[in-house]
Amino acid sequence: MRVMTAIEIEYCVPCGLLDRAIATQTRLLDEFGQHLDGVTLIPGHGGVFIVTVDEETIWDKIVHGAEVDMDLIVKAVDDHISVEA
Repeated sequence: MRVMTAIEIEYCVPCGLLDRAIATQTRLLDEFGQHLDGVTLIPGHGGVFIVTVDEETIWDKIVHGAEVDMDLIVKAVDDHISVEA
């Protein structure tokens, strides 16, 4: 049985973070699409930008800083997928 991975990106709508969320979603689908159940965008508020993989937070704007580090997110997803394989 093949284990699939679900990713969620919660982003702040009033802050205008939709473009970042879409760019992150696109990058993750480009890199890992064949290993994913999906990359879901979740509208939020309060400055939020959180990326979770199978309900485990791998990126949180509050913890990691305002600039979304796409390479760090990709590495964290890769590490997660590698552990499950």
